[in-house]
Amino acid sequence: MNQKITVTQLNTTISQLISNHEPLAHVLVEGELSNFKRHSSGHLYFSLKDERSLVRCVMFRGQTGRVNFNPIDGNKVIIKGHVGVYEKNGSYQLYVSEMTLHGAGDLYLKFEQLKKRLALEGLFEIERKRKIPYLPSTIGIITSPTGAVIKDITNVLDRRFPNYNAILYPSKVQGVDAHKTIISGIKYFNNFRNVDVIIIARGGGSIEDLWPFNEENLAYEIASSSIPIISAIGHETDFTIADFVADLRAPTPSAAAELVLPNLDDIKIYIKEKKIRLITSMKNLLVKKKQLLAYYADRPVMKRPDEYVNKLHQRIDQLDDKLKFHMKTKINSIEKDFVVLLGKMQSLSPLDTIKRGYAVIETEEKKLITSVKDVSKDDIIIAKMSDGIIISKVLDKEKAK
Repeated sequence: MNQKITVTQLNTTISQLISNHEPLAHVLVEGELSNFKRHSSGHLYFSLKDERSLVRCVMFRGQTGRVNFNPIDGNKVIIKGHVGVYEKNGSYQLYVSEMTLHGAGDLYLKFEQLKKRLALEGLFEIERKRKIPYLPSTIGIITSPTGAVIKDITNVLDRRFPNYNAILYPSKVQGVDAHKTIISGIKYFNNFRNVDVIIIARGGGSIEDLWPFNEENLAYEIASSSIPIISAIGHETDFTIADFVADLRAPTPSAAAELVLPNLDDIKIYIKEKKIRLITSMKNLLVKKKQLLAYYADRPVMKRPDEYVNKLHQRIDQLDDKLKFHMKTKINSIEKDFVVLLGKMQSLSPLDTIKRGYAVIETEEKKLITSVKDVSKDDIIIAKMSDGIIISKVLDKEKAK
């Protein structure tokens, strides 16, 4: 007992004693994360605490791949590992091999199952998402009326676009029935059609805290809304079913305010630039029109318009005379052609032939007789002459030899 040892020897001895103590080689410890830090090396450093005590913890990079959530201060977790001593400063700590959210395993499974089913139903498809209006006249906000979220949103909106219009629908954002009040808010805005876009928002939290936004009924209500919806739930690394169904996901409530309205100063600059371009274009157009006007003003017709009109009248008279000449010539030509054709028609007319002593022979039924085969003995035939008809009876017929 009187032998002196160094501090290093003391810490080493304590380290060996703890390492050889079997109950401390495999421990499951429940607590709340505090002072969480992700080092650039990839190691995780944090404390685990309850109402009365705190213990330091480290999780080396090789083990962090097993963590299926994003740890933050306040998470209630269950840690698996062993107790050891960091000999350099003589402090004991938990060397963590596994870390899970307390009671979150079942919720994560439920989340993944619902996400898969809704994806198969097409609720996450880009094609069904509605476009967020560029300049909504009124914004609907569904969130808690107290707390930092509504203040963050209004602060950003005040800064970006003063005199905006917004309607707050106060709702619960945590707890068993929170999703029902959010659904009521969506129904309210859709029934009254008093907003152009809806923001659903709340701050960060554990999966239990954010679970109202993973409820199936809320997902269907968001999908059926005729008004575009922006989800702004939790931190950038938090994802909920509502985020996947919404028409636009904002990483934070403040970011939602950035997305829902443009910056008024940017619009003013844009309008000013367009005004300058419009004025410049109008000035250039006026210069060109003045130049064109000056060109036409220098033409002779503008100096002596009556002379130009008289020349046009003269030209019209010339064209009129030319038209009349060509029309007369054409008519004479047509008349000559008509006389020639009329003579040909008369020469071929059966009436002229009849006048020369010929006749047209027909039966009583007015059928033309062109052969002795067309009549029989005792048939009545009619001979048409130039000055009348002769009705005869066939006494006999003889075929030409």
